Amino acid sequence: MIFIYPSSAGRNFDEIIRTIDSLQLTDKYGVFTPANWKNGEKVIIPPAENDENNNIKRKLPENEETILPYLRFTPQPDF
Repeated sequence: MIFIYPSSAGRNFDEIIRTIDSLQLTDKYGVFTPANWKNGEKVIIPPAENDENNNIKRKLPENEETILPYLRFTPQPDF
């Protein structure tokens, strides 16, 4: 995460915490977080994770919501 605006403009600490939570979650479970995601909301199963490759799906909750073949949401796992 890079702040490219002057330090005199202030910082949004909610966004810093959100980014740290997202990085920790994606590192542990290999999921993506959508724009404006907040801790506890649904996460995205990466498109590269197909049904034949169940490595990531073993770590995630069962109730997956498929919007499009490449856009699948799942409840956030505990971390």
